[in-house]
Amino acid sequence: MAEAHQAVAFQFTVTPEGVDFQLSREALKQIYLSGLSSWKKRFIRLKNSILTGVYPGTPLGWLAVVAATVGSMWFRVDVSMGLIVRIRERLPCGCYWSLRSRTLLSAVLFSTGVWMSGVLLWRQTLKLLLSYHGWMFEPHGKTSNNTKIWAATVKVLSGRKPMLYSLQTSLPKLPVPKVEATIQRYLDSVHHLMDAERYARMEALAREFQKQTAPRLQKYLILKSWWATNYVSDWWEEYIYLRGRGPIMVNSNYYIMDFLYARPTPLQAARAGNAVHSILLYRRKLDREEFMPVMALGVVPMCSYQMERMFNTTRIPGKEADSLLHLSDSRHLAVFHKGRFYKVWLYHAGKLLSPCDLELQFQRILDDPSTPQPGEERLAALTAGDRLQWAEARSRYFSRGKNRVALDCVERAAFFLALDEDAHGYVPEEEDSLSTFAKSLLHGRCYDRWFDKSFTLVVYSNGKLGSNAEHSWADAPIMGHLWEFMLATDQFQLGYCSSGHCQGEPNPALPPPQRLQWDIPEECRLVIDTSYSVAKALSDDVDFHCFCFVDFGKGRIKKCRTSPDAFIQIALQLAHFRDKGCFCLTYEASMTRLFREGRTETVRSCTREATTFVRSMADPDVAPSECLQQFREAAEKHQLLYRLAMTGAGIDRHLFCLYVVSRYLGVDSPFLAQVLSEPWRLSTSQTPQQQIKMFDLEANPDHTSSGGGFGPVANDGYGVSYIIAGEDLITFHISSKHSSPETDSKRFGKNICQAMLDIAALFGTLPSKTAN
Repeated sequence: MAEAHQAVAFQFTVTPEGVDFQLSREALKQIYLSGLSSWKKRFIRLKNSILTGVYPGTPLGWLAVVAATVGSMWFRVDVSMGLIVRIRERLPCGCYWSLRSRTLLSAVLFSTGVWMSGVLLWRQTLKLLLSYHGWMFEPHGKTSNNTKIWAATVKVLSGRKPMLYSLQTSLPKLPVPKVEATIQRYLDSVHHLMDAERYARMEALAREFQKQTAPRLQKYLILKSWWATNYVSDWWEEYIYLRGRGPIMVNSNYYIMDFLYARPTPLQAARAGNAVHSILLYRRKLDREEFMPVMALGVVPMCSYQMERMFNTTRIPGKEADSLLHLSDSRHLAVFHKGRFYKVWLYHAGKLLSPCDLELQFQRILDDPSTPQPGEERLAALTAGDRLQWAEARSRYFSRGKNRVALDCVERAAFFLALDEDAHGYVPEEEDSLSTFAKSLLHGRCYDRWFDKSFTLVVYSNGKLGSNAEHSWADAPIMGHLWEFMLATDQFQLGYCSSGHCQGEPNPALPPPQRLQWDIPEECRLVIDTSYSVAKALSDDVDFHCFCFVDFGKGRIKKCRTSPDAFIQIALQLAHFRDKGCFCLTYEASMTRLFREGRTETVRSCTREATTFVRSMADPDVAPSECLQQFREAAEKHQLLYRLAMTGAGIDRHLFCLYVVSRYLGVDSPFLAQVLSEPWRLSTSQTPQQQIKMFDLEANPDHTSSGGGFGPVANDGYGVSYIIAGEDLITFHISSKHSSPETDSKRFGKNICQAMLDIAALFGTLPSKTAN
């Protein structure tokens, strides 16, 4: 085979005359170029770590301080006020050290100390400024002069071109809220959802916890906040994600979709080539820290630490808890097609493969007529089933031999690529086309995605694509950052020729993709079948409805002088009440990346004000003007809660960490046990967009993103994701379970549409319609 010949650097033969060596120049050249590329990458990382470590200082700035200090000594001006002389006196004396040499070294040491002190002072000043969050609570469009001065100062201190991780050490730590404030906010969030008797019991538990148990737990939590970078993130990753023993497919992983309307090419291999090359360009920029941090309002930096594990990362199953395997680099890709696994090298002669070369490699896989090996086709179902069963099977059947080699190839790949046999995408004439597209990305056939990889890129036979992402290593906005770059680079920078193929001419001499070899025994195949059965039952139970709301978008909502997110969240409350006839705890994800290593916080969107508004909409005796006033109050309350969550004053992460401390100490708390057992029957999230503004969305409306979604959190509840794309479009992704008689995703979607229209009618922007 060609790849076998490429792998041999030399051959030797033992003869009576001695040993005859035959060197392969091409193989040695490849080894040299590969090593050279690796050392270049190490040097770049070392250089970036130095530049990031001293930011906003620069080596040039250090040199200027040294030059100024030495220059002042030349003119007999002692800017150190005697410190240089004191440093010189403490340097070791020797025959090789002249007085001038020791004086020069003392000046360099003094200059370095002054320079580092300036850097630390600069950073501490910026951290103090970033700890101010009053700007978030000012009315929209009414920025105070103090905030303007603060923003200008932050912008100056942040520097002109910070690298991705340059401002990490300047971000403040997530504060630990006061127990009294957290408990009071919790009681306010559930008072209107409980009857009087139940609320009185919960209030008694809360007050008892606040007086007796909480002070001790809070002390430990404060101690952790002093010691750890973030008092929530490590426990959140471990206990919410990695210790879960159920399937991560549907329950944890989420998906992201392609452009809604545009289809750059109908050729599967070509789209995969451009997409993979774009993603690898992103990885290179990530390794070199060439991205600027995402800035809130273009001024306030957000934490970037989650990006570190985007590539070369796999979730490894364990018996009690999973772990994350992250490599500093990976030079190959794992590919799945028609039940077969392949290894595709991403570099040749030390250079990244071009899109047309990648297209050639993927086309070779598509044209391969071979069949799956016994047990190979549904092997990935192990990653879709129960974690304990997968951990035991991995230890028993994949710890040695060719199975170990093949599994290492998959787990150590940069990411996973699935060349799907089906065709999916949005077809306006077909009502369920977007829903089937979403279900395919969420779970596929339960064995054609490697759910443990940081993400699986899925490319369909008609050229459309999407992604399924594992959740423990990062949250959706991080994947969204990569996704926006990939889509924009694919369409607007790389492009395709008129025939739909990638630009350029491929290299036919490239070694073909390597087919992975497995030796899966019969007993392992039974385990695979069991995992597949569990995953299949779970996927079949998912009721998904994805649709585009085109009556209006954020443009018209903003004319109503309200937040688009608050508008949609209150509409969801109205829709849920009409759908089920009751209210429920509602989870809305909010980010806490204004703090170092921040991830998410919960906004409890079902507020007292929102329920009052919903009840008034159901009462024909309440005038529209009164309903409108109640809506404005509900929107203001929602915005307040969202801002509190973003600024570290949320409820749920604090209570979660108090619960973890109580378990470590062996302390039973009926209050915390009750709080953490309450189900989120309505779980919601907004998909961010335009984090990287690489093209004008208004000038290219066909390239609107479809967003992404996730599975239902509660067995009798709904999961709702939405993306406010452009001025006149909102896409909703709704999930629930067929097994629940209380839910119906399509019915809930109709109620959402009606609720949106009815609220808009209150502002006089649309004619009122009768709710279903």
